[in-house]
Amino acid sequence: MSNKVIIFSAPSGAGKSTIVNHLLKLREELEFSISATSRAPRGQEQHGVEYYFFTADQFRQMIAEDKFVEYEEVYAGSFYGTLRSEVERIWAKGHAIVFDIDVQGGVNLKRIFGEQALSVFIQAPSVEVLRERLVGRGTDTEEAIERRVAKAASEMEFAAGKFDYVLVNDNLETAFAEAEKVIGEFLEK
Repeated sequence: MSNKVIIFSAPSGAGKSTIVNHLLKLREELEFSISATSRAPRGQEQHGVEYYFFTADQFRQMIAEDKFVEYEEVYAGSFYGTLRSEVERIWAKGHAIVFDIDVQGGVNLKRIFGEQALSVFIQAPSVEVLRERLVGRGTDTEEAIERRVAKAASEMEFAAGKFDYVLVNDNLETAFAEAEKVIGEFLEK
């Protein structure tokens, strides 16, 4: 397996992190890519575990020094990106990189890595099911849920035809099995 990349993108509530964590536990040759951000840590988040945390000025300096494979300024002064050093660190171990990234970032990474990458878009069976899942989490206000649902609808439209594989997560066990099969086939190529 030489320098492979697996990109997972999905709207909030589609089950992306659940599927990614399942695959990471199953396959030791997969390693999660830790993203960099200019936002402050939340709760118990630690530098180098959930994210690499930098100030906006540090992030801008690193952009100027070409230290990112890709980055995005999501909101003014709020940056997210993939460090070249993170990619090199994982590949040096002979592992395939797993990205859990927003839809725009997923499309950008696929463009950058081309045939080295498998891009997987995970979607809920419908926008209504997505809304129910977000409500069920109990972590967002009604207003935040509606914002996420509206964003999800536009992400699903944007993603159409831009990913190698679309995995509809309407049954978690079925989604796990489908993800295992698709990832296995890609890694064995």
